[in-house]
Amino acid sequence: MDAVHAGESLFDTEFWVTSGIIFILLCLSGLFSGSETALTASSRARIHHMAKAGDKRAERVSRLTDEPERLIGAILLGNNLVNILASAMATSLFLHILGDSGVYIATAVMTGLVLIFSEVLPKSYAIANPDRTALSVAGFIRIIVFLFAPVVALVQSIVRLTLRIFGIDISNVQSVLSAHDELRGTIELHRAEGGLVKEDTRMLGSILDLDDVTIEDVMIHRKNMQAVDVNAPADDIITTVVRSPFTRLPVYDGDPENIVGVLHAKDVLRAFRRAGGQVQRFNVRRIMIKPWFVPETTSLKEQLNAFLDRKIHFALVVDEYGAIQGLVTLEDILEEIVGDIADEHDFEVPGVQPQPDGSVQVEGTVTIRDLNRMFDWHLPDDEATTIAGLVIHEAETIPIVGKSYTFHGFRFEVTARRRNQITGLRVKKLPKPGKA
Repeated sequence: MDAVHAGESLFDTEFWVTSGIIFILLCLSGLFSGSETALTASSRARIHHMAKAGDKRAERVSRLTDEPERLIGAILLGNNLVNILASAMATSLFLHILGDSGVYIATAVMTGLVLIFSEVLPKSYAIANPDRTALSVAGFIRIIVFLFAPVVALVQSIVRLTLRIFGIDISNVQSVLSAHDELRGTIELHRAEGGLVKEDTRMLGSILDLDDVTIEDVMIHRKNMQAVDVNAPADDIITTVVRSPFTRLPVYDGDPENIVGVLHAKDVLRAFRRAGGQVQRFNVRRIMIKPWFVPETTSLKEQLNAFLDRKIHFALVVDEYGAIQGLVTLEDILEEIVGDIADEHDFEVPGVQPQPDGSVQVEGTVTIRDLNRMFDWHLPDDEATTIAGLVIHEAETIPIVGKSYTFHGFRFEVTARRRNQITGLRVKKLPKPGKA
């Protein structure tokens, strides 16, 4: 009889006390789990902006996320401590009540409680409200990181030593993604979710690409350059400048490769006015400016900065041997970011003509980047700049008219050729395997 009363007393007192402690431990486990998700999923850019504005909680979040290894180590240590302690206490409690079978009951009960209330529920809430949750838990987690710092440091040392035994060194591992890659991923994510239109996505992506794209990709090729001969009659030079849609023209001496200056239309008009309209008094050598030569391997970002520093909008592009390859202007770089900038003097060049059958008739000089942007294609532009160059690179020959090739998921048919130059192509995107 005394044993029965003792059992009832045990059930009445220890059961509720132990259950209360387990409940608190499960709440702490949920706090750790939610904190880990919130602090890793919060927007670093938004938190940084709030910290700059003087938000103390945001400053704490920023300091915590600056050391992710210490942060995750402390949270995992705290989470495992409370989970293991809660499971041990639940097992002891069920053993007293149900005997040996209590081990299995405790395992099933604690698995369900930890999974639902300490993992899925807090993580789901943290994912839905990462910034708000991160700001709320930052103070508590900061204390945990401080208290567990010695243990976390010891654990990190053991982990690194163990990995080093197997030939793995993580001491100097940097972030897998650069800041540019993270921004690019964010832009693509917003577009996929409908937050950005195609034009905005292209523009933002182009800004990030300025370091990767070279002048060679956007320059006006020397075959398409309009230039004037310094030895031509003054009347011919003035007529050429006035009729040209371009403000600046290269000036050559005898050989078009021998560029000796750059002529600005405004300077021509001023000089002609000073000459009182007398063509014989006009001297082009006095008003042309010194040409600026830049290597074709210069990135667009470097060239843009150079244009701004020099306050010059025009440069001639040369290869490694100093031969003229083309020219580049500030407008060419800006168009790479914002798209074509047309004005009343621009010529319309029908370089791309969609066909009723879904194919596209393309001039050989059209760049691969322009086609990719226009049609959301993903043709590679590493080995060639123009669509004709891509076909020649892949075919490893200069194909004749009527020849067709299939590569990169597209069919290319040569429709026009002038000497060794492909001047026309019909391009059609092929359906993916398994799709009609």
